[in-house]
Amino acid sequence: MQNAPLLMPAADTLAELRDEIDRIDRDMHRLLMQRGEIIDRLIAVKRAQGVGCAFRPDREAQMMRALVERHQGLLPLDAVEGVWRVIVSTFTYVQANYSVHADDSGGDAQMRDSARFHFGFTVPYVAHHGAGAVIEAVAASTGDLGILRATGGLSDGAWWMRLVGEGAPKIIARLPFVERPNHPAGLPMFVVARLPADAMAHGVTLYAVGLARWTHALPAAFQTLKGEILASAPHPEGLALLVAAAGDADAQSFAKALAEAGVEGARVDVIGSHAMRFQLNDARSGVFAPGD
Repeated sequence: MQNAPLLMPAADTLAELRDEIDRIDRDMHRLLMQRGEIIDRLIAVKRAQGVGCAFRPDREAQMMRALVERHQGLLPLDAVEGVWRVIVSTFTYVQANYSVHADDSGGDAQMRDSARFHFGFTVPYVAHHGAGAVIEAVAASTGDLGILRATGGLSDGAWWMRLVGEGAPKIIARLPFVERPNHPAGLPMFVVARLPADAMAHGVTLYAVGLARWTHALPAAFQTLKGEILASAPHPEGLALLVAAAGDADAQSFAKALAEAGVEGARVDVIGSHAMRFQLNDARSGVFAPGD
């Protein structure tokens, strides 16, 4: 008995594939509009509860990391991350209008590109010359953000000392949320703002450390405390350091730990915190196959 011929599935036609793409596009748009409806309800709930801050850096960091970890397929990760950053930042703007103030003293192009990648085009971008001007603008605002190079400009001196004090802006995030080689907006930046304590992320704490002078015991002392000196500059009191350390130790506890590690007489102030840094070892910026 002759075997029956195998039936091959019909090849997709261009028209059918385009119809499927159109359906997916409609679904995505519908879901975005549904997200907007939920945000509208969220605004009402926050207003009733007296919650005034729309920006939640820890939640945003978690969202972006989850997105990167589950992503696969042909669409470049750069595109997916960029789309989500625009969606999240724009809906945050809808909840409470804000501007992004940026220090362009080191060149405008890279800073502007990073701002647009992370915050989109709906959020107003305001350029300033110098970290001090950015911090002043944020301090005078009711909810704006500032973005600064993680080590500041070369001519800014100890810019982080401007963040000392109860009413001063604080570092609330480090960008990008997901660090990887060849990131299209990979410029390391700090986000500064005035946020309530319950809105802050607490994976890494930033300290302003004032000392009379540099000593050779400093690097080993900070290493003992799982800390890193990010920047240093002269200061009227002698030397100012910008230090990042894992955990959420308060200023008094950190100063005590410094003294126990051999650094006496340090003045320590907490000037912010951000989520733990998240790094991918591979670029994942181009086309890659599922499971790569």
